[in-house]
Amino acid sequence: MSAFNRQLRALAAVAMTLSLGACISLFPKDDPAQLYRFDGREPSSEASVGRPATQFGVVRAGGAFSRAASGDRILTVTGGQAAYVAASRWVSPASTLFDEALARAFDLNTGAARLVTRGEAAKADFSLRVDVTRFEAVYDRGPEAAPLIMVSLRVTLARPDRTLAGSDLIEAQVRAGDNRVSAIVAAFDQAVGDVLSALTAWTNRTGSAA
Repeated sequence: MSAFNRQLRALAAVAMTLSLGACISLFPKDDPAQLYRFDGREPSSEASVGRPATQFGVVRAGGAFSRAASGDRILTVTGGQAAYVAASRWVSPASTLFDEALARAFDLNTGAARLVTRGEAAKADFSLRVDVTRFEAVYDRGPEAAPLIMVSLRVTLARPDRTLAGSDLIEAQVRAGDNRVSAIVAAFDQAVGDVLSALTAWTNRTGSAA
């Protein structure tokens, strides 16, 4: 084999090595984040009771979600400092999971209120605005203790002519069973279930009395 051919083979081997090295570098070096979700608690046995004969339609009229907590990261607060849980995320943005849980809560609601779609807005007797003002794990007993999950809603129910039927602040506080991500997520799930149960009950009362 000539010296020229040997040089070509050597260059080809180097090129192959560099190519493989470039491919390997595309693989992530960090472990993927653990994904979690919440959807509220399961309905009680009373959910099997039929709806009342007289019902009213409610259309969702938007609402804001706490900006720091609206994404897929799990927000924690310690004193005046905010941080996100490392290597753990919601499977979808928290605002999306909350909207889905709210729709399910009204589907399972046994009261008079029925959530209608935007396409059925003309049939709605009321519009419901829900602002999620807090959605966070608060380390009120120190960074090593189990945090307190806090979920707060500012809700408004209005008639088609935009006159106010009622407004309220609905809150839930649930202490996590432990300072572990799985326990924190379980507490979030319970807190969401609590506020949505209170929301549907409030909507039933307020709409029926209006």
